[in-house]
Amino acid sequence: MSEITYVRGDATAPQGKGVKLIAHVCNDLGGWGKGFVLAVSRRWPEPEAAYRRWHRERAGNDFALGAAQFVQVGAYLWVANMVGQRGIRSGSKGAPVRYEAIDTALGAVAARAGELGASVHMPRIGCGLAGGTWPRIEPLIERRLISAGVPVTVYDHD
Repeated sequence: MSEITYVRGDATAPQGKGVKLIAHVCNDLGGWGKGFVLAVSRRWPEPEAAYRRWHRERAGNDFALGAAQFVQVGAYLWVANMVGQRGIRSGSKGAPVRYEAIDTALGAVAARAGELGASVHMPRIGCGLAGGTWPRIEPLIERRLISAGVPVTVYDHD
C-alpha cells in the first residue's frame, strides 16, 4: 500500500502527470466565500457556480452532508466539492467539521478517481475553517483512497 505524499505548494496547481482530481470540503449552507474555495474560484468559476446551483436546487438532488459533486475544469482536471461541514461557525455543538460526512464523500471521490484513473490532490481538508484535526482526517484518506490504490498528494501552502 502506498502512502499520502506531502508537498509544499498550491493544491489548485496539482503536480504530476495524468488525470487529477482536486478534493476540498464545503459547508451545507450553500456558502462559498472563505478559505480554500477562494483559491479555487480564482482559477475556475465552474466549481463555485456548480456548488451554488447544487445547493439552490437541493430539494431535487443529493445535496447533503456526505455528498460529493464533481466538476470538470480542464481536459484532465476535476474538482470535487465535498459537503463535510455543518454550518460555518463553531458553537455549542463544537466545530463545523463532520468527520462521518467527509468519510462518506471520500468514498465517492475514491470511486470517481478509480473511474477516471485519476490521482487526488487536496489541502489539509477539514482542518481550516471547518475546525477539524489532521490526526482525525488522515486515517479517513488512508482508508478510503490509499487502500483503494488511489494516489493522494496533500499540499501545505507556503
